Amino acid sequence: MSVEINCDMGESFGLYKMGDDEGVMPFISQANVACGFHGSDPNHMRRTVDLAQQHGVKVGAHVSLPDLAGFGRREMKIDREEMANIILYQIGALKGFLDQAGMPLSHIKPHGALYGMAARMEHIAHAVADAADVYKVPVLGLANTLHETVYGARGLEFQAEFFADLDYDDNGRLLITREHHAVDPAVAAKRVVDAAISGTTTSVNGVSLQVRAETVCIHSDTPNAVEIARAVQEAVAALKAA
Repeated sequence: MSVEINCDMGESFGLYKMGDDEGVMPFISQANVACGFHGSDPNHMRRTVDLAQQHGVKVGAHVSLPDLAGFGRREMKIDREEMANIILYQIGALKGFLDQAGMPLSHIKPHGALYGMAARMEHIAHAVADAADVYKVPVLGLANTLHETVYGARGLEFQAEFFADLDYDDNGRLLITREHHAVDPAVAAKRVVDAAISGTTTSVNGVSLQVRAETVCIHSDTPNAVEIARAVQEAVAALKAA
């Protein structure tokens, strides 16, 4: 069974450090690199791309609403054309550093509030697809939402994503907090195994949810991110060997 491990990273800004990218990078296969609108800047984008290249990790664009102060976790009212342009602008910035490193753009993954909006707002999902269609790369998103239906209908490759270090509500939506809290690595690993083998996870209130885990997300800014990354990688390796 083939399962990718992706991580949202490269989110430091100026002198402000966010996440343990160096510690997590050896355990993942896909890096979702912030493109300057919720975190990161030219120097951090360059460093994160270089770090990924050193570890043989694929790099995708982690695109956001233009909300640096709110870390991209506050919703905005934006029409389809403007949203597509905002996404294209960010991908273009990252693409410059990828070209410099001789690396391809691997995928696109919306961040934070944009991710949630695209899961339930058709015009935002189409805006993401409009941008992704330019580069013909996969888009990461939640199964059984507009991520899957809209991207699929547009002929884009879709990778169903499962979150090992976040909780889900009873309707299958992610519970996004302003700061990520520590998660028991063993719990994160078990979630991954359950999602990959049985296609299920449990909501914060104990409700069984249908999920898919073609790629598993962890976050570099979780307090014990490295321990989680190691446990998830071991779980994924066991799945591949089974």
